[in-house]
This record gives sequence, structure tokens and C-alpha cells, in this order.
Amino acid sequence: MSIALGAHVSSTSPLSDAAGMGADLVQVFVGDPQSWKKPVTPFADGAATLKAAAQEDGVGLVVHSPYVLNVASTNNRIRIPSRKLLQQTITEAAAIGAIGVVVHGGHVTANDDPGVGFENWRKCVDGLNLEVPIFIENTAGGQNAMARTLESIERLWAALSGSANFDRVGFCLDTCHAHAAGLDLDGLVGKVRATTGRVDVVHCNNSRDEPGSGADRHAGLTTGTIDPELLLSVVRDADTATILETPGEIAEHSEELAWLRQRLNT
Repeated sequence: MSIALGAHVSSTSPLSDAAGMGADLVQVFVGDPQSWKKPVTPFADGAATLKAAAQEDGVGLVVHSPYVLNVASTNNRIRIPSRKLLQQTITEAAAIGAIGVVVHGGHVTANDDPGVGFENWRKCVDGLNLEVPIFIENTAGGQNAMARTLESIERLWAALSGSANFDRVGFCLDTCHAHAAGLDLDGLVGKVRATTGRVDVVHCNNSRDEPGSGADRHAGLTTGTIDPELLLSVVRDADTATILETPGEIAEHSEELAWLRQRLNT
């Protein structure tokens, strides 16, 4: 088994960070994750330089979209700018040669019909120019979240299945988020694939909090409330690009990647 392993790193020095960790790939932002401003890769000399350097180094790139995005929202002042910003992020991701863009599933408010949120996702995907794929990520909390439970993921995929862009929509499975949502990690990859047909990226994170807490608080691989063996089973079952979003810097991530490799025999 040879699984590409890496971590979320600085957007200004992703390749030196990758080298410092011995990572096969890294995840980056291409702008301020808390801003609505058009993304511009902060790497020195721009997107084209980063693309060429990453290819030369043999390092894969994954882009995480800004946290402010919520394409499911029933609020026009959120949904419409979210679609625009997601497209801008996709375009910038293509410019750096990324394999795809991770985007949170989003939510509607307590007073909204969740069906409207799923339909808003379909309209968004229909209108995107998917120069690279998007990977919709499961989320930790929210009763009206679009990708928190297996049932909501099934409804989301049913809504998207008729889109002409459906083959460019993938899935990112976050272990901390799944745990926080009350999902059993044992066998979860198979259950997700039964609905989506794919798991493209794993965010391998432990959790500070107990299962079902709804709390999105990541912990180191061996220091949280998830049995580390369950994390390993998810990574093995998914057999795909795996990214750490755990606390710490290069030194801590290097140790965790080594821990993973030793147990995965990669």
C-alpha cells in the first residue's frame, strides 16, 4: 500500500514545508480563509511558479476553500458571493496545478427547509467551470448541515447526481468531523462510498471531544478521544490522498507522518 501523505501547511512556503516533513502532498489556502476577497496565491512569483516548482519536486497540491463559503445558504447575500468565491478558488487552484478544491458542505438555518439547501448545491455545481474537481467535506455540527450525517450526504448526492458536472464532484472525509457528528468510523469509508461512489481525500485528525459532541476541535493523531487504530483503518480503507490538519508545526507533523507510514507500511 502506497498512500500519498501530507499536511495543511503555510501558503507562502508550501514546498519547503513539504520537504521538511517528507510529505508527498500538501494542502494550502490560496487566499485569506476568512475573507471574501478574490484569492491570489501568496507564493513568491505567483501561481505559475508554484505549479512548476511543485511538479519539479513531485509534490501534490490540494486547495482548501475559504471558510466563509456556504453555497447551500438561503440568504442571497451569502449564497451568491459564495458561488463566485468558490469559482475564483477553483480557477486559482487550477493555476497552481492542484488536484482539487476541498469545500465544506455548508448548511441552512433552523427555520429553513434542508431541501432548499440541497437544491442550492445543485444549482451551484451546475454553474461552475470545474477546471479542477471539488471535494465536498463532511462537517462536524449543525442540525441542518448538508454533509454531516450519512442521510444528509445521501440527499446531497441525490441532488447533485443529475448535474452535467457530477463527475467532477468528489468527497473529502474528515475523521474528526465524522466523530463529532456521531458517526462510527469503523466501516465508515465503505458506507460513504456506497452513497458517493468515491472518497478522494481524507483529513486524518483526532478529536478533542467525545463522539457526537458537534465540536470541530482537532487533536493530534494519538492524543484525542478517537482510538488511533480507527484512524488507521479509515486511511487504509480509503487508500487515497491523506492530509493532516492536526495541531502543531512542521516538527509535529513530521512525527505524525512517520507514525502513519510505519503503521501503513508505505
